[in-house]
Amino acid sequence: MLSSPRSPSAPLGAIGAELAALILAACCAGCDTPGELLCDRCRAQLSPTPSDFTTPGGLRVRAALTYDAVAARCIRRLKGDGETILARPLGDALAGVLWAALTPAAFAVPVPTGRSAFRRRGYRVPELLMRRAGVAPQRLLLPARPTADQRGLGAQERAENVRGSMRVRARGAGTEVVLVDDVVTTGATFDEAARVLGSAGFRVVAAVALAATPLHRRLIGNPPETRRK
Repeated sequence: MLSSPRSPSAPLGAIGAELAALILAACCAGCDTPGELLCDRCRAQLSPTPSDFTTPGGLRVRAALTYDAVAARCIRRLKGDGETILARPLGDALAGVLWAALTPAAFAVPVPTGRSAFRRRGYRVPELLMRRAGVAPQRLLLPARPTADQRGLGAQERAENVRGSMRVRARGAGTEVVLVDDVVTTGATFDEAARVLGSAGFRVVAAVALAATPLHRRLIGNPPETRRK
């Protein structure tokens, strides 16, 4: 018995049904409301509320969000659960501070992702966020060695942990650089990136992060100046 031919639109219909099922089975990344990937109330809480502070090395940093509540849950799901769809609203938040820091001549350089983290996720979080923010990442920095988990470390311990953990893949001639990372605590990673780039002839003029942890205020004793939009 011959089977009836399938319509060319059948595969598309099946994909649409699967996507609809995914959305219905999903829950909001921010508040667990069922049937939504990110509800309107939680999306509104990802609007940038920039804060500024200075790293121990003297580098000025601006963060788009505070790493708590909805922002922290969304970032954890992007980094830990592979929910890359959240890179779009998070990238929109990053864009609010990244574009303001860039000049036409500056390179936007992401902090490098460790090899094990890249193998585990299959993507580099800072680079993904930058692309969603509409900025092309310039991958000047590469990991040079593994680092220990930064959680639980103090400011000095963090600085020692990241020292020598990066290398530069090119030489600069005074080219301006804006560093980009997803989450900043003490700024030790930014300081090390700036040191390595400076030794290669680049000039780091600013650093931006998607979010700053509340912990950074206690560890570096540098209360941020917050600007709300």
